[in-house]
Amino acid sequence: MEELFCIGCGIQIQTQEKEKAGFTPVAALKKGIETGKLYCQRCFRLRHYNEITDVHITDDEFLRLLHEVGDSDALVVNVIDIFDFNGSVIPGLSRFVSGNDVLLVGNKKDILPKSVKASKVTQWLIERAYEEGLRPLDVILTSAQNKYAIKELIERINHLRKGRDVYIVGVTNVGKSTLINAIIQEIAGDKEVITTSRFPGTTLDKIEIPLDDGTFIFDTPGIVHRHQMAHYLSAKDLTVISPKKEIKPKTYQLNSGQTLFLGGLARFDFISGERQGFTAFFDNNLVLHRTKLEGADAFYEKHVGTLLMPPCKKDLTTFPKLVRHEFILDQKMDVVVSGLGWIRVNAQKEMKTKVAAWAPEGVSVIVRKAII
Repeated sequence: MEELFCIGCGIQIQTQEKEKAGFTPVAALKKGIETGKLYCQRCFRLRHYNEITDVHITDDEFLRLLHEVGDSDALVVNVIDIFDFNGSVIPGLSRFVSGNDVLLVGNKKDILPKSVKASKVTQWLIERAYEEGLRPLDVILTSAQNKYAIKELIERINHLRKGRDVYIVGVTNVGKSTLINAIIQEIAGDKEVITTSRFPGTTLDKIEIPLDDGTFIFDTPGIVHRHQMAHYLSAKDLTVISPKKEIKPKTYQLNSGQTLFLGGLARFDFISGERQGFTAFFDNNLVLHRTKLEGADAFYEKHVGTLLMPPCKKDLTTFPKLVRHEFILDQKMDVVVSGLGWIRVNAQKEMKTKVAAWAPEGVSVIVRKAII
């Protein structure tokens, strides 16, 4: 087939990979060729519905974009997933934007239990950002899905940008596109906040949303974070690990020598320490199973794909083996499996706790100061 290109952004058209740039359904391709107006799906949805969809780009392309951000005088809006902070951090972002102001947006606030105070989450996010070398001017908590605090976010952006362009950056799966769509809807309904004209077109590497004063909000594509659990699961299994509503924590009173299986995706071992409560923060649909540490290996081999799901049986051939990560803790900490959730360990200085977490090879496991 001859090479075809989108007249909106210039990307080469392809019909195979929906998540990648240039995707166009076959039916739309035929119609576009007939009419001479061939758009990729991303540009089509933007042109006809004012709707932005995320696409995946390579690390090199994303680095080029970050260099462009760093070379400009702009406000950088960094969107992260509160539920998966470590999995949504952009490696090295602080180096690229060192000369620019940063507004940190903690998305998916609605996923955390309602009892958690926003001020505590905000302070926690500031501490984690500092650990990553970021010094945000401000932190704001939002829920793109429920349109929570969108108006406040727009007002904050307008105040902090001081007449400059705005770059919105984030890894895939943090809800960045949903957030921008909520911003556009809010802008269209309230002209006094920020007004915008209809989009004149797009570019491959970013979408330009023009503002009244001649500046732009630039939406950049999301970079794939390879340490996330999501990249090892089917679309069906993703619905079991990606919370869409408030999570309900589950506390298990464990003795040393007990294990919690997190479906068939991961495992938590309580190796030694005093009997205590371990609180699990995962999607409400993920089934947790308690068993003895002794014999846990054999239990997993026998039941993964059936009793322990996801992954389902047919996906076991491509699902990575579980790798063990051991920790000795002496304070209240979260043991986090990137992209899946975490278990809060109530360790104390005078009562050290030894645990191990197992996750698919390639998925990061870290300990951090407890968020809740």
